[in-house]
Amino acid sequence: MHADQPVPREVKVIDSASLVRLEQRAYELSLNQRLDPGWVRANVAPDGAHYLWPAVWNSLPHRPDVPRQVRCELLITLRAGDRVMSLLDVLPDDFTPLPRLTSRQKGMEVSQLLDSVPSVREWLLREGEGEGEGEAGALPAGGCVQQPAEPRDADGRAGGAEW
Repeated sequence: MHADQPVPREVKVIDSASLVRLEQRAYELSLNQRLDPGWVRANVAPDGAHYLWPAVWNSLPHRPDVPRQVRCELLITLRAGDRVMSLLDVLPDDFTPLPRLTSRQKGMEVSQLLDSVPSVREWLLREGEGEGEGEAGALPAGGCVQQPAEPRDADGRAGGAEW
Protein backbone atom coordinates (compact mmCIF):
# COMPACT_ATOMS: atom_id res chain seq x y z
CA MET A 1 0.00 0.00 0.00
CA HIS A 2 1.63 3.20 -1.17
CA ALA A 3 1.25 6.74 0.13
CA ASP A 4 -1.21 7.72 -2.61
CA GLN A 5 -3.57 4.80 -1.99
CA PRO A 6 -6.96 5.38 -0.38
CA VAL A 7 -7.82 3.78 2.96
CA PRO A 8 -8.72 0.11 2.42
CA ARG A 9 -12.46 -0.32 1.81
CA GLU A 10 -13.03 -3.58 3.58
CA VAL A 11 -13.98 -4.63 7.08
CA LYS A 12 -11.91 -7.44 8.56
CA VAL A 13 -13.13 -10.08 11.00
CA ILE A 14 -10.51 -11.60 13.30
CA ASP A 15 -10.33 -14.15 16.07
CA SER A 16 -8.96 -13.46 19.53
CA ALA A 17 -5.50 -14.90 18.83
CA SER A 18 -5.16 -12.59 15.81
CA LEU A 19 -6.33 -9.61 17.87
CA VAL A 20 -3.74 -10.31 20.56
CA ARG A 21 -1.06 -10.68 17.87
CA LEU A 22 -2.01 -7.33 16.25
CA GLU A 23 -2.12 -5.57 19.63
CA GLN A 24 1.27 -7.07 20.53
CA ARG A 25 2.79 -5.83 17.27
CA ALA A 26 1.35 -2.33 17.77
CA TYR A 27 2.65 -2.36 21.35
CA GLU A 28 6.16 -3.44 20.30
CA LEU A 29 6.27 -0.70 17.64
CA SER A 30 4.81 1.88 20.09
CA LEU A 31 2.07 2.76 17.63
CA ASN A 32 -0.30 5.51 18.78
CA GLN A 33 -3.58 3.59 18.97
CA ARG A 34 -3.43 0.24 20.73
CA LEU A 35 -4.39 -1.59 23.88
CA ASP A 36 -2.10 -3.35 26.30
CA PRO A 37 -1.79 -6.94 25.01
CA GLY A 38 -2.05 -8.30 28.56
CA TRP A 39 -5.36 -6.50 29.04
CA VAL A 40 -6.59 -7.87 25.72
CA ARG A 41 -5.60 -11.46 26.63
CA ALA A 42 -7.33 -11.14 30.01
CA ASN A 43 -10.56 -9.57 28.75
CA VAL A 44 -11.49 -10.69 25.23
CA ALA A 45 -13.79 -13.64 24.64
CA PRO A 46 -11.52 -16.56 23.72
CA ASP A 47 -13.83 -17.64 20.89
CA GLY A 48 -15.07 -14.14 20.08
CA ALA A 49 -15.16 -12.45 16.70
CA HIS A 50 -13.69 -8.95 16.53
CA TYR A 51 -13.93 -6.45 13.68
CA LEU A 52 -11.50 -3.93 12.18
CA TRP A 53 -13.09 -1.03 10.28
CA PRO A 54 -10.47 1.08 8.45
CA ALA A 55 -10.90 4.80 9.10
CA VAL A 56 -7.77 6.79 8.18
CA TRP A 57 -4.09 6.48 7.44
CA ASN A 58 -1.78 7.32 10.32
CA SER A 59 1.91 8.02 10.13
CA LEU A 60 4.68 8.83 12.56
CA PRO A 61 6.71 11.62 10.92
CA HIS A 62 9.18 11.63 13.81
CA ARG A 63 9.81 7.91 13.20
CA PRO A 64 10.44 7.45 9.46
CA ASP A 65 11.52 3.83 10.05
CA VAL A 66 7.90 2.89 10.91
CA PRO A 67 5.61 2.53 7.89
CA ARG A 68 2.30 4.32 7.94
CA GLN A 69 -0.57 2.40 9.46
CA VAL A 70 -4.26 1.89 8.84
CA ARG A 71 -6.07 3.34 11.86
CA CYS A 72 -9.05 1.09 12.41
CA GLU A 73 -12.10 1.29 14.60
CA LEU A 74 -12.05 -1.96 16.53
CA LEU A 75 -15.14 -3.76 17.81
CA ILE A 76 -14.13 -6.16 20.59
CA THR A 77 -16.21 -8.95 22.12
CA LEU A 78 -15.39 -9.39 25.82
CA ARG A 79 -15.55 -12.56 27.94
CA ALA A 80 -18.90 -11.63 29.52
CA GLY A 81 -20.40 -10.98 26.07
CA ASP A 82 -20.14 -7.18 26.29
CA ARG A 83 -18.86 -5.34 23.26
CA VAL A 84 -16.54 -2.34 23.36
CA MET A 85 -14.91 -0.08 20.82
CA SER A 86 -11.31 1.02 20.55
CA LEU A 87 -8.87 2.14 17.88
CA LEU A 88 -5.97 0.10 16.58
CA ASP A 89 -3.16 1.11 14.25
CA VAL A 90 -2.31 -1.80 11.94
CA LEU A 91 0.55 -2.05 9.45
CA PRO A 92 -0.68 -2.63 5.89
CA ASP A 93 1.29 -5.90 5.62
CA ASP A 94 -0.57 -7.16 8.69
CA PHE A 95 -3.97 -5.82 7.59
CA THR A 96 -4.14 -7.09 4.01
CA PRO A 97 -4.10 -10.87 4.66
CA LEU A 98 -6.78 -10.75 7.39
CA PRO A 99 -10.13 -12.36 6.50
CA ARG A 100 -12.60 -9.97 4.93
CA LEU A 101 -16.18 -9.60 6.19
CA THR A 102 -18.42 -10.55 3.27
CA SER A 103 -21.92 -10.19 4.73
CA ARG A 104 -23.50 -6.80 4.07
CA GLN A 105 -26.00 -7.43 6.89
CA LYS A 106 -23.21 -8.23 9.36
CA GLY A 107 -21.31 -5.15 8.17
CA MET A 108 -24.31 -2.95 8.94
CA GLU A 109 -24.61 -4.56 12.37
CA VAL A 110 -20.91 -3.88 13.05
CA SER A 111 -21.37 -0.26 11.94
CA GLN A 112 -24.31 0.22 14.30
CA LEU A 113 -22.43 -1.38 17.18
CA LEU A 114 -19.37 0.80 16.63
CA ASP A 115 -21.65 3.83 16.94
CA SER A 116 -23.39 2.62 20.08
CA VAL A 117 -21.10 0.51 22.28
CA PRO A 118 -18.90 2.14 24.91
CA SER A 119 -15.23 2.70 24.33
CA VAL A 120 -12.82 0.57 26.34
CA ARG A 121 -12.20 3.61 28.56
CA GLU A 122 -15.93 4.16 29.15
CA TRP A 123 -16.43 0.45 29.89
CA LEU A 124 -13.53 0.41 32.37
CA LEU A 125 -14.82 3.51 34.13
CA ARG A 126 -18.32 2.03 34.29
CA GLU A 127 -16.91 -1.22 35.68
CA GLY A 128 -14.90 0.78 38.24
CA GLU A 129 -11.59 -0.45 36.85
CA GLY A 130 -10.17 2.69 35.27
CA GLU A 131 -9.45 4.98 38.20
CA GLY A 132 -5.78 5.57 37.53
CA GLU A 133 -2.50 4.62 35.96
CA GLY A 134 -0.48 1.97 37.69
CA GLU A 135 -3.43 0.27 39.36
CA ALA A 136 -4.57 -3.25 38.53
CA GLY A 137 -7.47 -1.90 36.53
CA ALA A 138 -5.65 1.01 34.95
CA LEU A 139 -6.61 2.09 31.46
CA PRO A 140 -4.81 0.07 28.80
CA ALA A 141 -2.38 1.84 26.48
CA GLY A 142 -4.32 3.63 23.77
CA GLY A 143 -7.52 3.26 25.81
CA CYS A 144 -8.53 6.83 25.07
CA VAL A 145 -10.64 6.56 21.97
CA GLN A 146 -10.93 9.31 19.39
CA GLN A 147 -13.68 9.60 16.80
CA PRO A 148 -12.66 8.61 13.26
CA ALA A 149 -11.83 11.43 10.88
CA GLU A 150 -14.40 10.34 8.29
CA PRO A 151 -18.12 10.09 8.98
CA ARG A 152 -19.96 6.99 7.78
CA ASP A 153 -21.93 7.22 4.56
CA ALA A 154 -25.68 6.57 4.17
CA ASP A 155 -25.10 2.83 4.54
CA GLY A 156 -23.07 3.40 7.71
CA ARG A 157 -19.69 2.87 6.08
CA ALA A 158 -16.71 4.98 7.16
CA GLY A 159 -14.87 6.04 4.07
CA GLY A 160 -17.06 3.77 1.96
CA ALA A 161 -15.94 0.43 3.46
CA GLU A 162 -17.24 -2.59 1.61
CA TRP A 163 -18.16 -6.06 2.77
